Amino acid sequence: MRHGKSINHLGRTTSHRNAMLSNMAISLIQYKRLTTTVAKAKALRQFVEPLLTKAKNDTTHSRRTVFATLQSKEAIKELFGDVAAKIAGRPGGYTRIIKLSQNRLGDNAEVCIIELVDYNETLLEAKNAGEAKTTTRRSRRGGKKATDDTTTSATEVSGEAIAPNATVEVSAPEDTPTTTVQEGESREEAQERDEEAAS
Repeated sequence: MRHGKSINHLGRTTSHRNAMLSNMAISLIQYKRLTTTVAKAKALRQFVEPLLTKAKNDTTHSRRTVFATLQSKEAIKELFGDVAAKIAGRPGGYTRIIKLSQNRLGDNAEVCIIELVDYNETLLEAKNAGEAKTTTRRSRRGGKKATDDTTTSATEVSGEAIAPNATVEVSAPEDTPTTTVQEGESREEAQERDEEAAS
């Protein structure tokens, strides 16, 4: 049973695992994406996301806390500069794991790409294009309410003083009277009969 085993040891001692995750975090911050195994990527995500959250608050204390973990001045400069500005509005979830279809040759390990979410240009462009291209859905039921901009107000329809949003019923134009055609009778005969009855 695996009760309470929240840390994947990755087959390494604690010092080796922390050094490996620190190096991977530095590479992720500098290059914005890296290819690794799924197990290491999940462990790296747990390791690096709290550091990214600390980087959003640019104080001396947070810089020292992150530097104690990473031990790289270049990575700290990149993290608190460019990366922190990009992730400022995001409330967590700074990394994305994309599994690759091919397993690694040799040991058949599942391989994936871990990347910073705000640096994937193709997905950001697709998302922005999806937001820009908003289409209206039209249903067959046709019960859409008209807005005030597209419809004419009631005072424009008739010259009377009516409340602005009141519904004005306009009768249809008067047509010629209808005639009832009986059996064995033509339309002309029915019209003549109606005209005689009207006069």
